Amino acid sequence: MFVEKWTKSPLHPALLLVTWFYSGLFPKAPGTMGSLAALPFAWVIILRFGAVGLCLSIVLVFFLGLWASKIYMTETGKTDPGEIVIDEVAGQWIACLPIAAMTPMLPLSPGPFILAFAAFRVFDIYKPWPIRIFDERHDAYGVMMDDVIAGFFASIILIGFYLYVL
Repeated sequence: MFVEKWTKSPLHPALLLVTWFYSGLFPKAPGTMGSLAALPFAWVIILRFGAVGLCLSIVLVFFLGLWASKIYMTETGKTDPGEIVIDEVAGQWIACLPIAAMTPMLPLSPGPFILAFAAFRVFDIYKPWPIRIFDERHDAYGVMMDDVIAGFFASIILIGFYLYVL
């Protein structure tokens, strides 16, 4: 089996979701890979459904992430394993919310997505307070919430970019 201790089907919805379609199974930097894998989805959601669509998608991914992470952690016996990257998807999409809000006024371009990615990864990797509080929980809620908070911090960086640079 390609995931240690996972006895369910490799096509099980929980596995597909927690690894964000297997992007979390990269041997190096799975969180970074999960964040990168989230960006094309964010682009398409923003393009087709705008900020409201991205907000609804974040809520959906958050609750699916709670469900799938709990199943995965129970099945494998791991707490906050690196291959769970659906939390990065939720956080990365939150970091992209200012991009979605600005889309009616500015065309989509790669620059803000690169900034959102970099800002989110910095907060996710270094985990300043209060992100660290959730990271120390080692349950499905903690797994999801540390990246949600990192995403909000990264979105503040993007808001500053739009207010002071553009």
